[in-house]
Amino acid sequence: MDRIEALLARMTLDEKVGQLNLVTAGQTVTGPQGSSDVTASIRAGNVGGVLNIWGRAAIAEMQKCAVEETRLGVPLFFALDVLHGHKTIFPIPLAEACAFDPSLWERTARAAAREASGDGIDLTFAPMLDVTRDPRWGRIAEGPGEDPFVAMKFAEAKVRGFQGADLGNAMAIAATAKHFCGGGAATAGRDYAPVDISERTLREVYLPPFKAAVAAGCAAIMPAFNSVAGIPMTAATKLLRDYVRGELGFQGVVVSDYTAIPELIEHGVAADVVEAAALALRAGVDMDMVSGAFLRLPEALARGLVSIADIDASARRVLALKQKLGLLDDPYRRVSISAVPQFDTENLALEAARRAIVLLTNDETLPLSPRAKRIAVIGPLAETRSEMLGPWAAAGDPEKGVTILDGLRALLRDCDIMHESGGGIDHADSVAIHAACMLCEQAELIVLCVGEASWMSGEAASRASLDLPGRQRELAERVLSIGKPVVVILCSGRPLTAPWLVERAQAVLATWFLGHMAGTAIADVLTGRFNPAGRLAVTWPRDVGQIPISYSERSSGRPFDSSNPFTCRYLDLSSEPLFPFGHGLSYAHVVLCNLRVEPRTFRLEDAVRICVDARNEGDVAAESTIFLFVRDRVATVARPALELKNWSKVLLDAKETKTVALTLSTSELCYLSENFTWVAEAGEFEICVGLDAQRSSILTQRVVLL
Repeated sequence: MDRIEALLARMTLDEKVGQLNLVTAGQTVTGPQGSSDVTASIRAGNVGGVLNIWGRAAIAEMQKCAVEETRLGVPLFFALDVLHGHKTIFPIPLAEACAFDPSLWERTARAAAREASGDGIDLTFAPMLDVTRDPRWGRIAEGPGEDPFVAMKFAEAKVRGFQGADLGNAMAIAATAKHFCGGGAATAGRDYAPVDISERTLREVYLPPFKAAVAAGCAAIMPAFNSVAGIPMTAATKLLRDYVRGELGFQGVVVSDYTAIPELIEHGVAADVVEAAALALRAGVDMDMVSGAFLRLPEALARGLVSIADIDASARRVLALKQKLGLLDDPYRRVSISAVPQFDTENLALEAARRAIVLLTNDETLPLSPRAKRIAVIGPLAETRSEMLGPWAAAGDPEKGVTILDGLRALLRDCDIMHESGGGIDHADSVAIHAACMLCEQAELIVLCVGEASWMSGEAASRASLDLPGRQRELAERVLSIGKPVVVILCSGRPLTAPWLVERAQAVLATWFLGHMAGTAIADVLTGRFNPAGRLAVTWPRDVGQIPISYSERSSGRPFDSSNPFTCRYLDLSSEPLFPFGHGLSYAHVVLCNLRVEPRTFRLEDAVRICVDARNEGDVAAESTIFLFVRDRVATVARPALELKNWSKVLLDAKETKTVALTLSTSELCYLSENFTWVAEAGEFEICVGLDAQRSSILTQRVVLL
């Protein structure tokens, strides 16, 4: 009998159930209710893990209670939402996805794991892998954007970064793939709302990132709050038990989201908490977060709603996770290191922030002239440290952040950098707006810093309108009417629908929430010290009426034709997005030419080699992202207009040309048939290579699968 089985054999029913109970210490608030008297619950053997606590002393004290004051001395694990950094805050995941760099994604996760483990954390509730095509949903900020292939690469990189090669290493933390699944398709973009999508969309778009996370070895999975086709994810037996555990072979822990189990009552699938607990356990949920519902499992057992085998299976998986984390050997593993190694997280945070910035438009106003003498930095986001961190920055100290104003003043020492806020993010008065405009009159150039507050993104942060909140539009319109060059810095956790701003400003940058080094990174890009390289990981809509929106929509039988009103179009708006997926400018001009595909005719076991020449026609070096898309021209099931299959980064000196090579496995031309089996059909395909998903600018060659 191995160690876990021996331990399980010694446990009473209540002790087994206690291992399935996850409580919150309340050091940060991430849900609607807290846990009462955590220490007493630990001492009673009713707790398996604790979330929302960090700090070596506090965690060591709580662990000591579990190890020394309970009958079996089973250690706790400690968990926290470490989504984009711990003490050092990196760009939000949506921003980081715009770098299209799995190496960077892995390195920031590794750095976060080192900091978090040094603070006593064993497990993070990350990465968030919800594919999102509706920016009204606030949690778009926490994930990798709209594309399932990008999300798969993001999942793999983050799991590797958090967990390393060995979970037992004191500087590794367990990764939790969340939220399984479909949350990005919430009705009307409202957090927690039901999801109603087809089986095909579920399997093609929303499940692949979780499959990738499981293949990468993620330790845990968290079901989403939402229901899909009427089945709440916390009770989704078909998906959690049959797909995740059965089809994917996942052996790790499934932990509910915050109070999600008793919420099955509100969903209308359970009559009481005992029924809710039984439904979740039978579906494959191993741990209940905060609600205490699983403490009612003995009653569920007595009512015949669950079996002791169900309870044993979940307790076994929780104990196995603790063993993998090294806690059964050393409960103080992550709090007893005599000296936590120091890491250069500041430079990594700067690199990540720089590479996340997307230059949306530029009429050559940028980079800023070194001869500029008077610049007005205006707007409510110009001098705020906390907003730069974005949502889910629990352990991050805002005072260590760099504001946009700080960054510009540090870099442009010979320039008079003037500042007025023009009011707050969601409120302002006419006096503040007037003062900002008066200052702009004195400037040669205006840097307008507008957007959202950090609390407007993340959980419980859905927005029906995606325009600038408060009176920021009034401020922006008045500043634009002055007649001076205006550079707009858009800080947000999602695309904002402000085409009027994009059309009138001389340059617009999407800077998202970039973390502690935001101001330095933005100043480096504005001045040309760093040539912007970020590319949009989401399609940017013109208006909320276009949502949901993505580059990979299927064609209709009447595709858009400007000369024909009876085609797929709006009466009052262009069907085209404001910016396509992959869009991003630089201070160079890169063009693609000479696309070659070999062989042009191939069989399923072959590989296809794609080469394209990338030429930098500009006078400065540039980093460019080359996207490889595929279109299946004729299939039994209509395929998307474009499907991303790969991308490559290329560094080009001024006037330099390089050949970029990409490989396509013909197995990647398979798709889910009518019966949801993977098939590859002979026929003609389009190999499409471009700098973004704008169809008119993509190079295309046709090939034939025999």
